[in-house]
Amino acid sequence: MKISVIGTGYVGLVTGTCLAETGNEVLCIDINKEKVEQMKNGEVPIYEPHLDVLFDRNIKANRLKFSTSLKEGLEHGDIIFLALPTPEDEDGSADLSYVLGAAKDIGKIIDSYKVIVDKSTVPVGTAERVREAIANETNVDFDVVSNPEFLREGFAVDDFLKPERIVVGSSSERATKLMQKLYKPFVRSGNPIIIMDEKSAELTKYAANSFLATKITFMNEIANFCEKVGADVDKVRVGMGTDSRIGKRFLFPGIGYGGSCFPKDVKALHKSGKENNYDFDILKSVITVNDTQKKILIPRILSHFNNDLKGKTLGIWGLAFKPETDDIREAPALYMMEELLKQGAKLNVFDPEAMPNIKKRFGDQLNYTSNMYEAINNVDALIICTEWSIFRTPDFAKLKDTMKQPIIFDGRNLYEVNDLKADGFHYSSIGRKPVN
Repeated sequence: MKISVIGTGYVGLVTGTCLAETGNEVLCIDINKEKVEQMKNGEVPIYEPHLDVLFDRNIKANRLKFSTSLKEGLEHGDIIFLALPTPEDEDGSADLSYVLGAAKDIGKIIDSYKVIVDKSTVPVGTAERVREAIANETNVDFDVVSNPEFLREGFAVDDFLKPERIVVGSSSERATKLMQKLYKPFVRSGNPIIIMDEKSAELTKYAANSFLATKITFMNEIANFCEKVGADVDKVRVGMGTDSRIGKRFLFPGIGYGGSCFPKDVKALHKSGKENNYDFDILKSVITVNDTQKKILIPRILSHFNNDLKGKTLGIWGLAFKPETDDIREAPALYMMEELLKQGAKLNVFDPEAMPNIKKRFGDQLNYTSNMYEAINNVDALIICTEWSIFRTPDFAKLKDTMKQPIIFDGRNLYEVNDLKADGFHYSSIGRKPVN
């Protein structure tokens, strides 16, 4: 099949590349000329594990191409995916200007039947607005489908190629059949293609992300309470997770969630509720608790250093919002570092992939190091913000020799408390007894 993908961010590029991998002819469209040239030259503009291999293979096979021309995209594709940004607006709602702007432009160009697919995460009712925006510009027949993505950054390629489910919101039998044909190669193992109406599909994505954000936030609340009463959150987590009704995933406490999806989608659903005279009280609490959780370690750090960080140098391990990505959007590390800089601390930072993005944001405010041990050279304490695998089994003897003092503030509970106690560290984590 011939497919066009409008937008080449995380979602668009993964979608286009993976659809090409099953033999489709894919044309990816982006208005950024420099980015398009970069991709034409075989350079992947984002870090996503395994994407580079598929990207290179499908370019060489002539199944994956790039252009800045929307007209070319409309001429090429039978199915047109909209994978455009829906950033958080000032009031917390999703900004649909990119999506609706593209829809209007499509309406001016379209000259034959197309299926227009909303791949972006969008509020309930967006498919109707996209349909209206196109219809206002043309009399040509078309259909609009909602097909939300469920891709985890760091695992996006696997998630696309081996989906747990595919959700298609469509009221058109013609469009539904085309979408089923497109996705058939991805569900050979029997995972479902779930057909529903467009509004239900749109809400499914928001509901799923908001539920997972709520689950994380609840565990962070439990962790904070564990510290008050002397319980161990790791033991509570295991006790809860073995209940099949709850499950083991998303029960790990830490310094809050970040990324391009959870923060934005929770706020957008909360705002969408208000617009429809419904108040999501639980989501209001999730937003508030998560904002606080991102900086939960700050008071402990200040207390340890008698509320004076001037002249102190702190090492930061992990800058991305999660491991296996270079995405720093709403990363807890950002909020931690901003506050620590305000307090007068000097920061040595390291992340396996996110350093270039952090440098764009913080410039020369930080000392960027080439590896995890350079980041802790002669520091007063180490702060862990992202649970990259390389941080899980460090050489603790080297840490003690390299740091001024063996002090770790662990926002991701990477280490066993008793092990750190035996090694002579001051160790503060989330929901567990501190080691002094």
